[in-house]
Amino acid sequence: MFQRIITALKRGLVKLGLLKEIEKITDLKDVSINDEMFRKIEVWKAIYKGYYSEWHDVHYQTIDGPKQRRMLTLNMGKIVSSEMASLVYNEKCEISIDNETVSEFIHEVFKHNKFDKKFQDYVEYMFAHGGMVIKPYVENDRIMLSFVTADCFIPISWRNDTIYEAVFPYEFKRRDKKYTHLEWHLWENGHYIIRNEVYESQSGVDLGVKVPLKNFFPDLEEEVSIGNIKRPIFAYFKPNTANNIDIQSPLGISIFANALDTMKAIDTAFDSFYREFRLGRKRILVPAHMVKTVIDPEDGLPKRYFDSNDETYEAFGTEQDELEIKDISVELRVDEHIAAINALLNVFAMQTGFSTGTFSFDGKSMKTATEVVSEQSKTFKSKQSHEVIIESGIQELIHSVIAIGELYGLINAPNDFEISVAFDDSIAEDKGAEINQQTQLVAAGMQSKKRAIMKVQGVTEEEAQQILQEIIEEERRQSPDLNELRAQSALFGQEE
Repeated sequence: MFQRIITALKRGLVKLGLLKEIEKITDLKDVSINDEMFRKIEVWKAIYKGYYSEWHDVHYQTIDGPKQRRMLTLNMGKIVSSEMASLVYNEKCEISIDNETVSEFIHEVFKHNKFDKKFQDYVEYMFAHGGMVIKPYVENDRIMLSFVTADCFIPISWRNDTIYEAVFPYEFKRRDKKYTHLEWHLWENGHYIIRNEVYESQSGVDLGVKVPLKNFFPDLEEEVSIGNIKRPIFAYFKPNTANNIDIQSPLGISIFANALDTMKAIDTAFDSFYREFRLGRKRILVPAHMVKTVIDPEDGLPKRYFDSNDETYEAFGTEQDELEIKDISVELRVDEHIAAINALLNVFAMQTGFSTGTFSFDGKSMKTATEVVSEQSKTFKSKQSHEVIIESGIQELIHSVIAIGELYGLINAPNDFEISVAFDDSIAEDKGAEINQQTQLVAAGMQSKKRAIMKVQGVTEEEAQQILQEIIEEERRQSPDLNELRAQSALFGQEE
């Protein structure tokens, strides 16, 4: 799909003057689209789904001619993406904004878009495909969030990994024709332009010819120009892993992009493990006449010693046909296969940012370590590394939501407000241990109470200050004033 679209887009961008050979800092419409990145995304998608034809279609020769079968797979692409996504973002993650109006507005937007559930799913897709995008838009006076996978997003211009312009391609079919909807996000003369186009392809090979947008999307405008906005209306998320496929690209790579050989070896070993039982099933050699039907002279009924349809027995004939019954079953290499798969899983864990021993195979199923992870472990460090990018993306998304909300008069937000994201670090240590550590630091004079509150509760500095003030007020109400005690003592003395 995207090879065809990218080729056509290159031609279109050149004609529009949006694609240039030399990048200029002052002109952001200068993208050089690397086809290799999008070919890799298609590979990562296939592996994540659990079927990549170049690996899993096995061709072999038999005495009956060439055969083909599908290799069994442990589907480590799905497992590793799901595991990292659950560590990085879950329902315990808290997003705090120091402005009450903005906080309530964002909370409502996230609530009616079911953000927590969808974001968890798309963070998993992000780790698998190398990236994902969230686009806010307005529908019936409400802000909606559109979640887009990496294969439906093509950057056009960027600076320092911040993408400013992009195109979102979407393919669909009507009868026997293929259509492609392109949603462009561009900057032109200080205005943010959203342009919608639909192309019709007869063959399905090329992008085809441009057709009227209203035939398919009657509610969409062909072009919308926004003057009073300063940031793109989309937020791009990617794993915090350097792109070694195209170091000039702002796109991310899959969490398992550099572990493909190991993943293929794991599937090969797993497939061999199960075929060990199929090919190594019990075999018994018997004389050929024992599996043939003979007539019993006493009752005239057909009889045989062994069932000829039973795969356990193999009939062999000799000139004398005096072959003895012999068991030729082979010894199964179960332990060797399990050890080989576990060795490969340790290599795979290292390549994808997990600690050795995170993944294991016991001969029945895949298992993932659930014990508490040390703060010094590779798993925890990788988790924190990815959280840096996720937090930045969430902050960009919130700013984009506020920008489009102000554009449509849905909110009047201040110019500056602070956004903090507190991720769930309970895999590293329980909350009680964190509280004890902060209490000890405060008692030793090595940590302020405000900083301790920020650390333990995951709130902003202003929120921590407010909590601290509430604590002081409560203590003041619960403890009698010293001057009042002295006055009461003097009064009691006079009465005596």
